[in-house]
Parts: sequence; structure tokens; C-alpha cells
Amino acid sequence: MNQAFLAALTGLIVGGIFSWLKLPIPAPPTLPGVMGIVGIYLGFILTKTFL
Repeated sequence: MNQAFLAALTGLIVGGIFSWLKLPIPAPPTLPGVMGIVGIYLGFILTKTFL
């Protein structure tokens, strides 16, 4: 299976478990927080590609 699919499936399962147990989400709960994580990842990939 594709790694991205497995990662998304794992995230859905973990998110469901956290919600079911009424625990705080283990990730930023806002779009700016999520975009910050995406930006960190893209910065890592771009730096790795060009350096």
C-alpha cells in the first residue's frame, strides 16, 4: 500500500481514538497551525533538494 494512504488512515484512527477518549487533539486544531507544519515540511524538502 501507499505510505501516504497508510499515514492518512493511521491519522484518522488516532484522531478518532483521541476524540472518543475526549483527549485534546495531538495536532494544531486550527488551519494556521496545520499550515505551519506543512511549511516546515516544505522548507525541509526544498532545502534538501537545493543544497
